This record gives sequence, structure tokens and C-alpha cells, in this order.
Amino acid sequence: MSFSISQRVHQAFIALGSNLDDPASHVRQAFDELARLPSCRLLTYSTLYRTAPVGRLDQPDFINAVAKIETALTPHSLLKALLEVEYSHGRVREYPNAPRTLDLDMLMYDDLQCDERGLILPHPRMHQRAFVLQPLLEVAPDCRIPGRGAVTELLAACTGQRVEREQNK
Repeated sequence: MSFSISQRVHQAFIALGSNLDDPASHVRQAFDELARLPSCRLLTYSTLYRTAPVGRLDQPDFINAVAKIETALTPHSLLKALLEVEYSHGRVREYPNAPRTLDLDMLMYDDLQCDERGLILPHPRMHQRAFVLQPLLEVAPDCRIPGRGAVTELLAACTGQRVEREQNK
């Protein structure tokens, strides 16, 4: 994807997760779909991580990852595109923390901090979740979460959360 000189390019981080119907396959396919989003370019993505569920514990383990993209989309347009990718994977929102075929969360969009209906940036719980921080650290080792601090320090505070690196990227 190329950008015109008149387009302002933004950097965004996207968390990917799945725990239904061959989760690793859903996450890998989502990397390809992120690369094909209009006005977006996939810069890099993390290894896949197997993680224990959070919140509702009576469900299968998750496969999680983080992608770093450049985009000329607005935050709301990017969120809409991410929701469309989730829907194409059969995502159903039955109840909070339910099992899912694909979950795409916008973690950060530049250093934007906003709290609007349907869009909170940075993601409000990312600083407490090793399954987000570990892959984020992999793709952006010097990353700082606006209003929270360095990812390395935040990850060190996430004790007792199982995050296992998968063998294949």
C-alpha cells in the first residue's frame, strides 16, 4: 500500500486473539487481512502466544499476537474495518469475555488518548494483560503506553499470567 503525500500516516497497534475453530489459523489469516485493509500497511507482527483465558476461565486457551500497522484511516474508520474483519471470521458477541473466533482490538493509535463511546485509546486494560504486553514488546521494544508508561515495566507487574510463545511465527 502506498500513501499519497497529502495523506497523514499514523501508526497503530492491533491485538489479535482467538480461541475457537483453529485459533492459530484465524490469527494468521487476520495478519493477511490487516495487510489488505485500504489505506493501511502491515509493518510487522509478533510471534503467536498461547495464553490462559482472562475473566471467564471455563473456555479454551487463546492464541494471541500483536500487529503494527501504518494507516491513513481515522481511528473510527480503522475500528470499523477491524470489526468487519472480525465479522468475516464469524465473530459473535454473546457476552463479555465469551469464546471467539477472532478478536481484533486497537491498542494504540499514535499517542492519541480518547474516551468516546465505542472507542477508548489506549485500550483501557492493555497495561494489565501479559497476553497483550508480551507480543507488543516483541514488535516495539521501546514502546510506551500513553498515560501508563514503558511496556517493559508494565509487563513486569503482570505476575501470574501464563503466556507461552508458540514455535512458529
